[in-house]
Amino acid sequence: MRGLTVLYDAECPLCTYVRKWLGRQPQLVPLAFVPAGSAEAATRFPGLDQAATLTEITVVGDGGQVYRGSAAWVVCLWALGEYRPLAHRLSTPAGARLARSAVLRAAKWRESRRQREGWGAGVYRRADGWEYLPDRGWVHRGAGPDCGGGCEVA
Repeated sequence: MRGLTVLYDAECPLCTYVRKWLGRQPQLVPLAFVPAGSAEAATRFPGLDQAATLTEITVVGDGGQVYRGSAAWVVCLWALGEYRPLAHRLSTPAGARLARSAVLRAAKWRESRRQREGWGAGVYRRADGWEYLPDRGWVHRGAGPDCGGGCEVA
């Protein structure tokens, strides 16, 4: 792998902080950063669900690999010289549970800040069918004719 592209929520204070932190670290694999849901992201990755990239971190490898959620965080750490050993520990079954827990806590923090401060308004509105599930993150409940308003679509 020669490079990774990190799609991050540019309106999220936590996401932009982590993006800057990642950018300052010595990288064994170069990281490029693109705002999720942007025109650039849509042009570079037309096959990705752009709305889903706003719900959780998404990382795309130069060979087309797609990592989401905790796997995306682990691959970002793997790309950093100082944190590669930690990435290997987080890729074990026990480490994966810890990584997933950290990602879910960050998602909960993001949502509480978003609601309190109003940033990212309109991205995950409950009125539009979005629901936050602690064990899965944000999911969209469709209201199509075949599901009576309760189909999970993302």
